[in-house]
Amino acid sequence: MLTVALSTDARRMVLDVTGQIEAAVAASRVRDGIALVFCPHTTAAVVVNEMDGRLEQDLLAWAAKAVPEGAGWRHDTVEANAHAHLQGISMNQSATLPVVGGRLALGRWQHVLFVELDGPRQRELWVQVVGR
Repeated sequence: MLTVALSTDARRMVLDVTGQIEAAVAASRVRDGIALVFCPHTTAAVVVNEMDGRLEQDLLAWAAKAVPEGAGWRHDTVEANAHAHLQGISMNQSATLPVVGGRLALGRWQHVLFVELDGPRQRELWVQVVGR
């Protein structure tokens, strides 16, 4: 398993981590198989989608509208980030991606995106590549 270290500098943000995942795939020397990208954080997510600034803003606005901060969530009595946990639940904790010819096989507009919902923080993604 390989670890991709990330540092976020905002409370909520989207990072394009495609290059780091591709580097992990290359380091694995797997030519054909799958790469599992796992986010071991409960207030963050990993998604595959287009990396466009407007779509990034839309994603964060959708999450804030769907699960607003300070809406009386019970977990907020422990730590005021229940909204980030619930937003993370509505996204993905992992992505399984095909590896073909030693590279990620993504659609034309697809990128691997890390979604920070409770930053800034030091984060990581775990990447497990299997195949031949």
